Amino acid sequence: MKKTLLALAALSVAGCAMPSTAASSPTPADTFLAALATHCGKAYAGRITANQPAPATPDPFEGKTLVMHVRGCDDPAREIRIPFHVGDDRSRTWVLTRTGTGLRLKHDHRHEDGSPDAVTLYGGDTMDAGTARRQAFPVDAGSVVMFKREGLNASLDNTWAMELVPAKTFVYELSRPNGRLLRVEFDLTTPVEPPPAPWGADG
Repeated sequence: MKKTLLALAALSVAGCAMPSTAASSPTPADTFLAALATHCGKAYAGRITANQPAPATPDPFEGKTLVMHVRGCDDPAREIRIPFHVGDDRSRTWVLTRTGTGLRLKHDHRHEDGSPDAVTLYGGDTMDAGTARRQAFPVDAGSVVMFKREGLNASLDNTWAMELVPAKTFVYELSRPNGRLLRVEFDLTTPVEPPPAPWGADG
């Protein structure tokens, strides 16, 4: 009887020591960030695949060389910085950060001298788990306040999204309920020469 009780106790302790599958399974946010981190140090060319309705004023992206550079990877499980170069304009950097519940996307906009633009660090947090391939970021309250202050009322209902098909494509997307849709698709199969550092970055 004593041997049976000791055996049961040993099994119980061993069971407690084993990590549960649920606890060890990565979330979609972690999987997305980890997949993006595999491209750290590399740059890729992009093209516009949707831009509707057609803008009434000159679009800053049309006819320009578009390059994303997965550059800021000091702690890729927590934050990845991706400069987005539009021709010679090096003012834009996407900042993806792991939060307690998902991911946060911010747009860091700088002038050529490195100083922040009046409209910078806008974006939002994921509101649901998303998937390993797509994460969406509805505009947050702080960004709405900034947009109102700067008279950018068209941006008050922005939702940004990023899509990543491993070894194939990366997509940056902006959408609005009124039908506005901008998608830029980057070819991950063919790295290009990394561009210079974005404005305001060190080195």
